[in-house]
Amino acid sequence: MTAEAGWSAWPAPAKLNLFLQITGRRQDGYHALQTVFRLLEWGDTLRLRIREDGAIVRHGASAPGVAEVDDLAVRAAKLLQFEAKVALGADIVVEKRIPAGGGFGGGSSDAATVLVALNALWGTGYDPDRLADLGLRLGADVPVFVRGDNAWAEGVGEQLTPLELPPAWYVLADPGVHVPTAALFQAPELTRNAPPATMSDFVSGAVGQRAVLGNAFEPVLRRREPAIEAVFEALARIGTPRLTGSGSGCFVEFANRESAEAALAMLPSGLQAWVAAGAAVSPLRAALESNRLQGRRQEAQGTRF
Repeated sequence: MTAEAGWSAWPAPAKLNLFLQITGRRQDGYHALQTVFRLLEWGDTLRLRIREDGAIVRHGASAPGVAEVDDLAVRAAKLLQFEAKVALGADIVVEKRIPAGGGFGGGSSDAATVLVALNALWGTGYDPDRLADLGLRLGADVPVFVRGDNAWAEGVGEQLTPLELPPAWYVLADPGVHVPTAALFQAPELTRNAPPATMSDFVSGAVGQRAVLGNAFEPVLRRREPAIEAVFEALARIGTPRLTGSGSGCFVEFANRESAEAALAMLPSGLQAWVAAGAAVSPLRAALESNRLQGRRQEAQGTRF
């Protein structure tokens, strides 16, 4: 994390859903999901600066066409400010890299980073459980970014169990298609009653489990969106492509960086694709620890005579 003229920079990592299935419908009307979240060493960067006047001000746009009132980063700041009764405000700049609507978790990660970073900068003192609860009010994917662990997830995605994942590199691709999640959930061909899986099913990767632990939205999107089908066909040349979340983003997993970069070089030049590493823990957690260490050093220096 770096600071310049009162600004501090914080990572907002992207995520992948290594599988995603719908196991039924809850009493509250939401669908019950199972998934594995994989955090990445790549994503957006948020720049924050404390304001004394209490205003929350977004500089620039965090995504094309997103009004400030609807911006999850702004909403996260205002929610924490209201709940903690903080008199301070914040300037917010979102440096976007994560494609909007791709299922890589960009908006949710931005919101989580605002919650975690402003909690530290404002001295709010909320613990991760409290921040995750606030995050859930903004979106089902926000808690995993707040907690910062790769995780097995159930419920609407908020019931998280930390999961150790082996090192991996990914070729990511963005078809540039944005299909509203609500429309996908209403698709008549969507499988909504998959038999529940277990973490051991995922970890073992046993023969026959791969088809079960796929992404429920993949067949729907591939049939409905030619651009997504075209990306799957291109990625099939280098490995087994998968869909992340309910977005259009696709990925292929590799054991190391060299293999991923070699595969990327084999793809058509017109395809929007890039390489990213899987994270053992969120880069945001490392930034938070750096902030704490810096604060301790400053306190120690202040006590010297």
